[in-house]
Amino acid sequence: MFASIRTYRIDPEAADAFMHRVDRDFAEALAQEPGFISYQCLDLGNGRIASMTIFEKAEQSERSNELAHEWITQEMEDVDIHRMGVMGGEVAVSRAKADLLEPAHH
Repeated sequence: MFASIRTYRIDPEAADAFMHRVDRDFAEALAQEPGFISYQCLDLGNGRIASMTIFEKAEQSERSNELAHEWITQEMEDVDIHRMGVMGGEVAVSRAKADLLEPAHH
């Protein structure tokens, strides 16, 4: 498994609407990608957002970065959002509760 973590800065007042759009549009599209395992998007407060995707293969995880960039560029042009960083690597340790498989919606 391979993870990709992306960080963003956004107007704090736009964060709730942004999360709703991510949940409604991007997360659903990402879940249809080959090798998809999981996706989480975190509101870290003060206009800071982080997202993490996990895929079966490294190239699939890297593709999620491209998809995120394309989606933000095309679908979020009305929101002042800046990508702060991207990092990723092989998942070395992983645990999850069975009920974690139920999607959380915003």
